Amino acid sequence: MTLLTQREAALVLRLSERTLERWRVQGTGPRFVRLPGGSIRYRQQDIEADVAARVVTSTSEGRAVR
Repeated sequence: MTLLTQREAALVLRLSERTLERWRVQGTGPRFVRLPGGSIRYRQQDIEADVAARVVTSTSEGRAVR
C-alpha cells in the first residue's frame, strides 16, 4: 500500500495543498488516513477512485460535488 503525504498527493493531482485541506474540512475529495499524532496521508487507490468518480462526458453535466 502506498501512502502519500499531503504534498505528494497535491502534486499528483496538480492542486494546492490548501485545496486538499479545504476538501477535508468540507468532506469532499479523496478519502484520507489520519495516523497517530495527527499526520494525514492519502492512499494512492483513494486518489485514483476520487478521480474516477469525477469523470464526466459533457460540460453540461452537473459539477462533481460529493
